[in-house]
Amino acid sequence: MLAVAAAPVCAAVLAYFFWTPAAYVNYGDLIAPRALPDVRLEGIDGRPFRLHDLNKRWVLVNMSSGRCDEQCVRRHFYMRQVRLMQGRNTERVERLWLITDDVQPDPKLLEAYAGMHVARARRDVVAAFPSPTDPGDHIYLIDPLGHVMLRFPMDPDPKGMNRDLSRLLRASRIG
Repeated sequence: MLAVAAAPVCAAVLAYFFWTPAAYVNYGDLIAPRALPDVRLEGIDGRPFRLHDLNKRWVLVNMSSGRCDEQCVRRHFYMRQVRLMQGRNTERVERLWLITDDVQPDPKLLEAYAGMHVARARRDVVAAFPSPTDPGDHIYLIDPLGHVMLRFPMDPDPKGMNRDLSRLLRASRIG
C-alpha cells in the first residue's frame, strides 16, 4: 500500500530533477535577457528617439540598411501581420526598424508600413542584439522592461512568431 502511494511522488521528483525535455515549444530562440543601452538615437525625421520610449510595450525589431532589400521588406510584412494577429492585444506590441547606415529609406515603404517606429542605430545598439551571424538577419523581440529576449530565425514563419508572441502576451501582465 505504501509503495502505491509513494510511486507517484517518486516519479514526480525524478522527473522534476533529472528529466530534460527533448524539445521546447517556442519557435524563436530564447536569449538570456539583455538590457539595451539607454541611448539617444536619431529618428529618420531628425528628431531624437530613445529605445526606452517604447518601454511598457513588447517590441518587434528589424535591423537593416535603409535600402531594405526583399528579405527586409518581407520581415516588415511579417512584423506587421504578427502584430495584427494579436487581436485585442495589438496595442501591446510595437514595431521598430533600426537602420544601420545613412541611406534614406524609400518613402513608399514607410507609407506601406505606417505606424512602425524608424530610427538610425549606432554600433553599440546593434552590438546589444546577440546573433551567431549578422544581427540584421533576424527579427528580435524586446520585452516591456527593455530587454532583448527572443530571436526569430533568418526566414521566419509568421505562424510560429504569432504562437510565441501570443503565449507571451497571455502570460505577461506587463506591457
